[in-house]
Amino acid sequence: MRSIQGRLSLGLIAILVLVSLVLVQSSLWLFEAALRRTLANNLREEAEGLLAAMVRGPAGPQLDPQRISPRYDRPFSGHYFRIELPERVWRSRSLWDASLDWPPAGGLAEALIDGPQDQRLLTYAADYRRSGVPVRIQVAQDYRPILDSFTRVRIAGLAVVGVAVLVLLLLQRYAVKLALRPLERARAQIAQLQQGKRQQLDRDAPAELQPLVEQINHLLQQTEQTLERSRNALGNLGHALKTPLAVLNSLTLHDELAAHPALQADLREQLAQIEQRVSRELGRARLAGEALPASHFDCQAELPALFETLAMIHPQGLDLSWQAPPGCRLPWDREDLLELLGNLLDNACKWADSQVRMSIETQPDGYRLLVDDDGPGIEPERRAEVLGRGTRLDEQRAGHGLGLAIVRDILASWQGDWTLADSPLGGLRVDIRLPRRSAAR
Repeated sequence: MRSIQGRLSLGLIAILVLVSLVLVQSSLWLFEAALRRTLANNLREEAEGLLAAMVRGPAGPQLDPQRISPRYDRPFSGHYFRIELPERVWRSRSLWDASLDWPPAGGLAEALIDGPQDQRLLTYAADYRRSGVPVRIQVAQDYRPILDSFTRVRIAGLAVVGVAVLVLLLLQRYAVKLALRPLERARAQIAQLQQGKRQQLDRDAPAELQPLVEQINHLLQQTEQTLERSRNALGNLGHALKTPLAVLNSLTLHDELAAHPALQADLREQLAQIEQRVSRELGRARLAGEALPASHFDCQAELPALFETLAMIHPQGLDLSWQAPPGCRLPWDREDLLELLGNLLDNACKWADSQVRMSIETQPDGYRLLVDDDGPGIEPERRAEVLGRGTRLDEQRAGHGLGLAIVRDILASWQGDWTLADSPLGGLRVDIRLPRRSAAR
């Protein structure tokens, strides 16, 4: 959700900045174009006023000072003119000793020209006839104050755009967060679904999400029913096979086979392998339960009962203890974890002299499960062999050796890893590392 909101925010910022810059620049351009038209009219009226100020004198045309604006007399006032006749040229006193590079074309000049004291001049030229004499009048006005005003307006406009973008961004984030709230709620429910805290999604979803919620709930229901039928079928198969195997085992004790001890031993060994393979494959098939959200492992709720059961199974006065972080909840199937820990702790209890300890640690990248005992341990050179498939830790203890095989299969399905090491208690340490699952974050 954060990535979606981030992309929407970046997209909105880019669009707002682009549109705002275009609007500000377009507004300034349109305003300047209108202002230039107004100034062109003013300069044309100035030129016509100067033409009217030309009167007939004794020596020919001359300018009447009473008809000329005083701003043309003040030095560098920003208003200048030049009147050109065939025999003479008049310049405004405001130019003082400066000379201008007047454009040769008539009308309003497109480009500004340099004026005195860093002025930028907008010029206008017109051709007239006075008493049959051609007259060219050129007037100029300082455009620098207007340029400075445009710069200030542009800066102010950009500041307003920045504030508007910030306000709109905040409003957009709130609106997007409000609009995505149903999706966020659905995501949280899916995480709870994977953590075993719920069995279905809430049906009171918005109309846009209702079809998706219904499809997910329908799929969950169908998967649960299919898995339940599969588990029931596997259980029935296991029970159905137990009776024939028991009968075959009893037949191996028949008097006729007693006379053939080698054959009797072979039959018992083969039947034991069949029973072991059936039990193992049924256990592996049961791991398919991870396809559905299940009741995940609450350490404070499950471990006390597990250790009480171990104390009853191994009543030789073992000191059994466990340690887990407060509120620890492992995001894996409860039944699978009970089977994994039960097998490891059962093996530890069989070999321990007086103490078995289990601890669960939360790490940044996952979880660490440690099972320690104070038994004889295993030689380092044999540990790799024990971790290999088909090897038993309890070859000299009662049992059929399925425990470690089930542990291997469960860890393989969870992409976990395990190692054997020396325990601080003096015996063997089983060190299991489980990667953190995204649903549990």
